[in-house]
Amino acid sequence: MSSDRLIYLPLGGAGEIGMNAYVYGYGPDGAERLILVDIGVAFPDMDGTPGVDLIFPDITWLKERADRLEAVFITHAHEDHVGAVAHYYDALGAPVYARAFTANIARRKMEEHGHPREAVTTVSAYPETVKAGPFEVSFVPVSHSIPESSALLIEAGRDRVIHSGDFKIDKTPIVGEGFDPDMWEEIAKPGVKALVCDSTNVFNREPGRSEATVGPEIEKLVSEQKGMVVATTFASNVARVKTLAEAGERAGRSICLLGRAMRRMIEAAVETGVLSGFPKVVGPEDAVHIPRENLMLLVTGSQGERRAASAQLARGKFHGLEMKEGDTFLFSSKTIPGNEKGVIRIINHFSEMGVDVIDDSSGLYHVSGHANRPDIEALHDIVSPQMVIPMHGEHRHLREHVKVAQSKGRTGIVAVNGTMLDLSGNAPTVTEFVETGRTYLDGSVQIGALDGVVRDRVRMALNGHVVVTVILDEEDEPLGDPWCELMGLPETGRSRAALQEVLEEDLGQFLNRAGAKTRANDDALENELRRVARNTAQDEIGKKPEVTVVVSRLA
Repeated sequence: MSSDRLIYLPLGGAGEIGMNAYVYGYGPDGAERLILVDIGVAFPDMDGTPGVDLIFPDITWLKERADRLEAVFITHAHEDHVGAVAHYYDALGAPVYARAFTANIARRKMEEHGHPREAVTTVSAYPETVKAGPFEVSFVPVSHSIPESSALLIEAGRDRVIHSGDFKIDKTPIVGEGFDPDMWEEIAKPGVKALVCDSTNVFNREPGRSEATVGPEIEKLVSEQKGMVVATTFASNVARVKTLAEAGERAGRSICLLGRAMRRMIEAAVETGVLSGFPKVVGPEDAVHIPRENLMLLVTGSQGERRAASAQLARGKFHGLEMKEGDTFLFSSKTIPGNEKGVIRIINHFSEMGVDVIDDSSGLYHVSGHANRPDIEALHDIVSPQMVIPMHGEHRHLREHVKVAQSKGRTGIVAVNGTMLDLSGNAPTVTEFVETGRTYLDGSVQIGALDGVVRDRVRMALNGHVVVTVILDEEDEPLGDPWCELMGLPETGRSRAALQEVLEEDLGQFLNRAGAKTRANDDALENELRRVARNTAQDEIGKKPEVTVVVSRLA
């Protein structure tokens, strides 16, 4: 009997939505050869991660075993699946495989970080197979909200696993391949050990709608507007961008793309042949001279991103273009939970301008790229796996997905990030828990969640900051009173006196009565001055700021 085992280990994307990173291994216990499926990012917010640029999964476990990593496979080009590929390339050093459109996006990322384009290999769809150590992997086309999305058929030894990636069952997706049930039945026929499956929309019990249903509604809306029409959607949703552009063209409007991500995605889709027949576009330098009623802008920023084109228009002019009363702004997108504040801010700015804003509350102008529960159940039935492993979802999604599997008599298990499963037997078993978390891109530097940088930044944001400076002579006697610099704090407090002066007065009194032993010890002196400053601030303004103490001594 073989001692080799098949393992599954999510390092990101299981128990959360974003930062997808899934490890599969095959071989003897503790010496398995490994592959990685996806390596994505999540995006920060000012409440929990102020100043951070990107959030990565913590892949320390995999880095420590990089010599066993055979390859990285990217299912599709959304940032939460491919966004970290260049950031982690040096640490992992493994070849990257993807289909043409995704490979195009991945290569651009590699070049931006000084890595070779050749690190990314373009692979055709099933039945082409990539051999990576003991694994044979095929890219199986699925429909999603970005071109050339794929599930992965992963074969190792006698075991066959299907990793669904992000998917929906859509036979008319406008751009890319429609879902082909006959092909899926052919793939599943030899038997599937495990289906590792998208859980995002498991709570939605309505049948999923095709991308093709959106076009007529958008076309009707655009044709009825009198002023300039501006629409935003996910830049990666090439099919939707095409639908919007065609609606504008049929309404006799010139089309202008605004936003680097929008242009980059359309360019990649054209270069790789997945997009054809896209309407002619004009640049912003020409758009400013076109009558408003004959112009349609397609812009980035559907999630309220502050630097994206939609937010720039909401604040005033962008590339010489501006919104005016009588114009229409369409959100052809769903607001991702957590982004509501940014989107509402933009809506209110436009409202103040007299712009009519249309969102997707009607359900007419957007369809999800993820499978609703009926589609998930349909894939279960087609694949007929021995076990179901939910992924790509928060804990509540994973747990509900297990219930769906069990309702049809299939084995399921909740495996959040760090849960290593052995899939070799007749049911999945937990063999180990691996420490996982997140790391941050802060400017140009990667920092760990436990480094304290983000925590300190949050504390300063919540509590303000005081810098206390004192100078002591050779005899440890103070030269003058301490002085303070305040940041993010009110000027006056309960006593109605200037907060800076109150702090300096209390700190000076403490310093003058402090014992010689305390004044001679930098650590002790800093601790006491910090305590005094925080207590005084608490009395004056009701909060304790972060305090930095600088002790200078004359030699």
